[in-house]
Amino acid sequence: MQTIDYKYFDKIELRVGTISRVERSIKAIKPAYKLWVDLGEELGLKKSSAQITTNYSPEDLIGRQVVCVCNFEPRQIADFMSEVLVTGFSDEEGNIVLSTVERPVPNGARLH
Repeated sequence: MQTIDYKYFDKIELRVGTISRVERSIKAIKPAYKLWVDLGEELGLKKSSAQITTNYSPEDLIGRQVVCVCNFEPRQIADFMSEVLVTGFSDEEGNIVLSTVERPVPNGARLH
C-alpha cells in the first residue's frame, strides 16, 4: 500500500449528509437510485447516482446519513447529473454497503 502525506487527504471533502429523496434510475445501464442528499447550509442539497439497489430499498434510504465525497467534478449518469459520490464498501458478493456514521451529526460535517 502506498502512503500519502496528510495534505492530500485534507484536499478530499468527505462530508456527511442525510438522504431526503430517492428515485429509481430507469435509464441507467446498471440498476441504480437517484439520491438527493442534504449536505447542510453551506453545500445545500446535492444529487448522487448510486448502485445500491441490492442492499437497499428507497424506504430504507430516506433519512439515512451517509458519507459523501463532495469535491469531485459532477458526472453525467444516464439522464442524471451526479454531483457528489456517496461512499460505501463492497460486501462478500460485491454489492455496496453504505458508509455512515455511528450517531447523528450535523449535515455537512466534515470527516477528520
